[in-house]
Amino acid sequence: MPATDIKKWLADRPEIQSIFACVCDLNGTLRGKRVPVEQAEKVVEGGMRMPLSVCGVDIWGEDIENSKLVFETGDSDGLCDFTGRDLLPISWTDRPTAMAMLWMRQEDGTPFAGDPRRALSNIVDRYKARGLTPVVATELEFYLCDPSGDQPMAPQSPVSGKRLDSDGVLSLDELQHFDGFLNDVYDACEEQGIPADAAISENGAGQFEINLLHVDDPLKAADDAVLFKRLVRGVARKHGFAATFMAKPYGHRAGSGFHVHFSMLDAEGNNVFDNGGEEGTPLMLNAVAGLLATMQENSLTFAPHENSFRRLMPGAHAPTGVAWGYENRTAAIRIPGGNHKARRIEHRVAGADANPYLVLTSILGGALLGIENELTPKPAIIGDAYRLDLPHLPLDWASAIEAFEDGAHVAEVFSAQLQTMFVECKAQELKRFGQQVTNFEYHSYLEVV
Repeated sequence: MPATDIKKWLADRPEIQSIFACVCDLNGTLRGKRVPVEQAEKVVEGGMRMPLSVCGVDIWGEDIENSKLVFETGDSDGLCDFTGRDLLPISWTDRPTAMAMLWMRQEDGTPFAGDPRRALSNIVDRYKARGLTPVVATELEFYLCDPSGDQPMAPQSPVSGKRLDSDGVLSLDELQHFDGFLNDVYDACEEQGIPADAAISENGAGQFEINLLHVDDPLKAADDAVLFKRLVRGVARKHGFAATFMAKPYGHRAGSGFHVHFSMLDAEGNNVFDNGGEEGTPLMLNAVAGLLATMQENSLTFAPHENSFRRLMPGAHAPTGVAWGYENRTAAIRIPGGNHKARRIEHRVAGADANPYLVLTSILGGALLGIENELTPKPAIIGDAYRLDLPHLPLDWASAIEAFEDGAHVAEVFSAQLQTMFVECKAQELKRFGQQVTNFEYHSYLEVV
């Protein structure tokens, strides 16, 4: 968006007096500054500065101990480039504002390798060099909650006033009861250019899924997912709810996933996964094999938090083993049925709590390694994957951190700097979680042992 267009955009919206200039950190959290509209041109022309370390802070927003980006380099600034997306109106706040999406480069002009959006951009460039364009669609699940307590509770219906107390998968009543919230979500998505499609009531009480339509730009798909999560939380607050993308906010209810569908187009716009039949092309199978080969090492990007691993349990509608299958939702990699012209791969491992940039980098990067090395997958599974003896995803957070740190395939997909930053970030979070004594521990042990 040139500066002249910025001026016109803001002139058409005189109610907007400030904008948020944001970059995305490794946890998928947008961080940045609120600036007056008079600085809008400076923002879009690359004049905004922020510490490079902001990309690597932990989930609480704290610097990473002993990080080379902090004291060793004087916590130096980087430059923030405008990503080229239009200014994005924010309509759910008390006063309308706007947002500018940025990404970081170093003082010498080189892209900052620790920026998660840069990681995805590098993979997209590698596809372009092969004459391929990934086409990506995402599905994000979330819960609406009652914000009044310390613990999440199912929300009260705006229609009946009753608190939801049962799972209502594909419930039309639940969709209708929360119609006002959903309408505002769709309106906000339209304002921000996010291609929101079908909404469904999911397995948990107050749980919904909204699908984002496929786009032939993985960077936009990831941008859309990041923006969508922030948008949903903001609209929920406007309606008196809280919204959470935690992977498992309730121990006894379904978790929330982030499913990714993708295919690939050649230079003529043909789907290179489509061979006219159900099985897909050899190139699609190469991609599947690459996803399976890299899945364990990259699991930290799919399950980046302590809570993430509560979702990855057998029988919980989330995969636990490294496997693929046709029309099989128990498998980590599913090849959906339907029209062969839309032949695609669905990756079902990531939780809704994951960073969309890192998830798409892992998925598209893993598929690319399979294509580059012409890998062949083991036969597709049939039946219940939970009952099969399969290679297992890491069982806990510490194992996932170790796998990402030591992964040879990780180094083929991510920069060494991002790999180190993500490991340091997650190790610091793991240490802090390990220092907490829970109420359940007090209840179980305090006066018993």
